[in-house]
Amino acid sequence: MKKVVLFFLLFVVFASPTLWAQQAVNNVWEAANSEHYGTKFGGMLGRGLLNIATSFVDVIVHTVEGTKQGPPFVGTLTGLGSGIGCTALRVTSGALDVVTFWVPGFNGFPVSRSYKNCLEFEEEELGPAGQDYAAPVAGSAAEDYAKPAAPAQRDAMEYVKK
Repeated sequence: MKKVVLFFLLFVVFASPTLWAQQAVNNVWEAANSEHYGTKFGGMLGRGLLNIATSFVDVIVHTVEGTKQGPPFVGTLTGLGSGIGCTALRVTSGALDVVTFWVPGFNGFPVSRSYKNCLEFEEEELGPAGQDYAAPVAGSAAEDYAKPAAPAQRDAMEYVKK
C-alpha cells in the first residue's frame, strides 16, 4: 500500500511539471482549460485535487451567508442545504477531473471558482479570451466544440434616433 501511495505522489510531482510552472504565470483553472495537452494535463489534475480538498468550504460559506440573509434558523438550514449541494457538485467535478485528466480534448465540467455560488461563472471562465463556444451541428466532428462562436453582427444604425 505504501508503494502505491508513493508511486502516485511521485507520478503527480513528475508527470505534471507544467502545472508547477504554469501556477507562477496563470492559475490552475486557466491551465485546465488550455488547448495544449501538456498544460491541460497538469491543470486538470491540480484543479480536481484542489476542488476535492477544498469542497468543505462550500458548506461553511453557504451556512454563514444563509444565516446573514434570513431569519437565523431558517437561513442556517437553507445555507446548509445549498452548501451541501455545492459541496457534492464540487467533489463530483473534482473527481471527474482527477479521473479524466489524461483524456485529450476533454477539459472537464468545472464549477465556479467562487465559494459563494458554485453555479455562477464569470465571463472569463467561459473559454479562452472570454469567448463562448459554438453549439455543435448535428453530424459534426467533436472538434466543433472547441471553435469559438462568431460574434453577432449588429446594424450600426440600430441606435440612431430617427
